[in-house]
Amino acid sequence: SVWQLFWWTLSGASAYLLPSGWEKDPALMAEAFTQERVTTAHFIPAMLNSFLDQLEMETPERRDGLTTGLKRVFAGGELLTPQAAARFADLLPETSLIHGYGPTEATVDAAFYVCDREKDSERLRLPIGKPVPGARLYILNPQMAVQPVGVIGELYIAGNGVARGYLNRPELTTERFLSDPFYPGERMYKTGDLARWLPDGQVEFLGRLDDQVKIRGYRIEPGEIESALRNLEGVQEAAVITRADSGEAELCAYIQGRDKNDVRAQLALVLPSYMIPAHFVQIDTWPITPSGKLDRKALPAPDGAAGQESYKAPRNLTEMKLAQLWEDVLKNGPVGITDDFFDRGGHSLKATALISRIAKAFGVQVPLKDIFAQPTIEGLASVIRELEESPYAAIEPAEKRDTYPVSSAQKRMYVLQQLEDGGVGYNMPAVLELEGKLDRKRMETAFQALISRHESLRTSFETGNGGEPVQRIHHEVPFTVTEENSADAFVRPFDLSQAPLFRAGLVEETNERHVLLVDMHHIISDGVSVNTLIREFGELYAGRKLEPLRIQYKDYAVWQQEFKKGDTYEKQESYWLKQLGGEMPVLELPADEPRPAVRSFAGDKISFTLDQEVTSGLNRLARENGSTLYMVLLAAYSALLSRLSGQEEIVVGSPIAGRPHEDLEPVLGMFVNTLALRTRPEGGKGFTDYLQEVRQTALEAYEHQDYPFEELVEKLDVYRDTSR
Repeated sequence: SVWQLFWWTLSGASAYLLPSGWEKDPALMAEAFTQERVTTAHFIPAMLNSFLDQLEMETPERRDGLTTGLKRVFAGGELLTPQAAARFADLLPETSLIHGYGPTEATVDAAFYVCDREKDSERLRLPIGKPVPGARLYILNPQMAVQPVGVIGELYIAGNGVARGYLNRPELTTERFLSDPFYPGERMYKTGDLARWLPDGQVEFLGRLDDQVKIRGYRIEPGEIESALRNLEGVQEAAVITRADSGEAELCAYIQGRDKNDVRAQLALVLPSYMIPAHFVQIDTWPITPSGKLDRKALPAPDGAAGQESYKAPRNLTEMKLAQLWEDVLKNGPVGITDDFFDRGGHSLKATALISRIAKAFGVQVPLKDIFAQPTIEGLASVIRELEESPYAAIEPAEKRDTYPVSSAQKRMYVLQQLEDGGVGYNMPAVLELEGKLDRKRMETAFQALISRHESLRTSFETGNGGEPVQRIHHEVPFTVTEENSADAFVRPFDLSQAPLFRAGLVEETNERHVLLVDMHHIISDGVSVNTLIREFGELYAGRKLEPLRIQYKDYAVWQQEFKKGDTYEKQESYWLKQLGGEMPVLELPADEPRPAVRSFAGDKISFTLDQEVTSGLNRLARENGSTLYMVLLAAYSALLSRLSGQEEIVVGSPIAGRPHEDLEPVLGMFVNTLALRTRPEGGKGFTDYLQEVRQTALEAYEHQDYPFEELVEKLDVYRDTSR
């Protein structure tokens, strides 16, 4: 039978049974501890919390008197939270707390863990520990293979404590009591519990296999949400169940000790949106079963749950304006105030575009990290209300002059092109297949309209009086679509002093099939610009009119010169100099050839597609960690470089669109900036912990993305190596 009936006899102790009804009254229980000089007690966690509540109400002297002699407390029957263990350590510092686990089928306790205040403060959930003497714990996958450390599987119990089966239920006995594959002739019990081994040899319980629920297509463990809730400061106890009051399954959270609205906002910082319960209910008294466990079936229905629809309309002007901005950026239909930006197709680039629109519409600068922390219209509206006004710094047209300054990015391109001495490394060619009858006159007219529309297509570059490069805007430039025999000879060097730095050619394959070749120099274009050019060419060829541009690229270049004189520029500069200060790591990868003395583009690339299962897993990893897919891949990439090189510090250069203002979205030009992301994939870190570091590094870099990479290189005064 259960161990509590007999274990005390082995040490010459005695058992004290509380009088009927006292087990529900913590005050009477405390009195009994004093009178009977109790040394060891066993609680269900819910009752332990009530007992700790009672102790907190007592004076320190009275508390010491009530618990004098109490050496150890066992807590089992339900999961004990780190918060409850921390309270216990504060109130009873001289008493050991043992977290027990085990089903009746394995003589109740099969594992135990002695709580450790220092270690437990870092945990999301307490381990259930190691097997008791005579028991064995296995964590297996569905194919009955042993799961490695950190990988979730089903928990099986073997050893002397395993029962023979269920009385008069042979089918259930066959299903649950299996042959032990590792000890021939012995049996093991299939618990139906999810668990995993921790690196220190402890077992972590993760909930019931049959407790998994599917909400909006996502498979969810309510126990994971309960653990996250209990980990929030001020939450004393929590439970999460699935309800179908509205006709479809929804998660409902019950919490004690904190305002439910605060809890929702805090939970959104640590869990993906699909794991945020639809309803939160504050509760003071928990219904319990006769055995003292939580009676989940008796938990009350949330107010107004019935008939509630998932779409929640904006309730005020701020939410209405935000909803319109979201729809402009996401372009996938109406959004409700509780919809998640990233679940609706948002990512870092779209978040940056959203920030720009918010700045223009509301006159405030929302940090990018707040989009991640509050990814709903409801949450963002509260952020906007709390921010001080920061007038939208519109980019104004520059005054007319003969030449204009170049942007930092253009300056970099200009210098690199001089170093290449006529190379094509910074050409940006594009090839378009044209099907159907081609109207050549209309095509020429469309290109002329594009050249008239975008000053970048009429820009040349030269060295100014001060020795610095400048750009010159021409009123007209010569342009014709050339006839080409093939695409092979089309890409050739540009002379930066001669506009246009843009050319187009046509290869006729048949009367109904042509190949349109387009090439631009990177100094006047980037990836976004190419897409804009192709889209606008299609519009103009179709005879549609385009909205006139308010500003041109030269206006951005002039604005950037002024930006460099401001406080924001100085703050961004300070951030990058601190981030990349000290000795810079130089990546040394193993290679089968010596590095050439001068950098060469000789080499190859390998392209591959990840299958659906891996892709789904990567996306899930991103959602579960509040990250984007880019952040997950960046963490994996830098970890791989670290593994190959043996270095524990890696700097990855990552391009960013560099269009922080809405006004710049339709402008052709070189806006791309490079972010130098310094990562530390040191040995011993778990990947999810490292992912959180990379996420933070990326978010901070996005916040400081306006500082030009070329300026940073100059300021850092790094050693220049022509082989790199």
